[in-house]
Amino acid sequence: MPYKNNVLTLEKHEYGLTHVSDLGEFYFTSDAIIHTYSRHSNYSFIINEIPRNEINTFLKVASQIGAYIIFPGNVVNKKQTINSARGFHPRIYDRFDLTLECIRLYYSGIITKVENPLGEVLLRYDDFFKLFSDFKGYCDFFLLQDLTKESFTKINFFIPFNGFSTKPRPSSVDEYKVYMENSINFIRKRNNRIIEYNKMKLK
Repeated sequence: MPYKNNVLTLEKHEYGLTHVSDLGEFYFTSDAIIHTYSRHSNYSFIINEIPRNEINTFLKVASQIGAYIIFPGNVVNKKQTINSARGFHPRIYDRFDLTLECIRLYYSGIITKVENPLGEVLLRYDDFFKLFSDFKGYCDFFLLQDLTKESFTKINFFIPFNGFSTKPRPSSVDEYKVYMENSINFIRKRNNRIIEYNKMKLK
């Protein structure tokens, strides 16, 4: 891994962060890991069936530090960034677990559209992903271990995943509850990893 002890020196730049070193020059923007879909009017048929206090808890957790990550924010060849592509792709719909599966496939050399919906856009930022050497390095750096299993060979999906032909958003109240519970559990675990990492750095 290129960053000793996960240290990445960043400077504020307009609405993002920059890093300049022997490793290269990188511009980053933040992106939300969790989306509640609670403000989508066409999703109200599910949201209205969930107690409001549960939705409020979900929204609160989705706003915590563990619910955010950075991606390269520079536009390459006037094409979509990773943030934009994963938000607008109909087989991803801003799901971070599905995004992470695309990243896992990318590190495995699978980038075709059929097998990896985000393969092409990830390839545009190959210099960024090479910094972490492999998928494990990427997950370790960003403290995403709890979203993986079986030695980083599989993803802990928020809801059952049967390939990218599966509808990305929960399609029933019961499925949404599973999505909500698993999302909250992951963010809380990542929050704890961030806390433990900071304690280690302060020693």
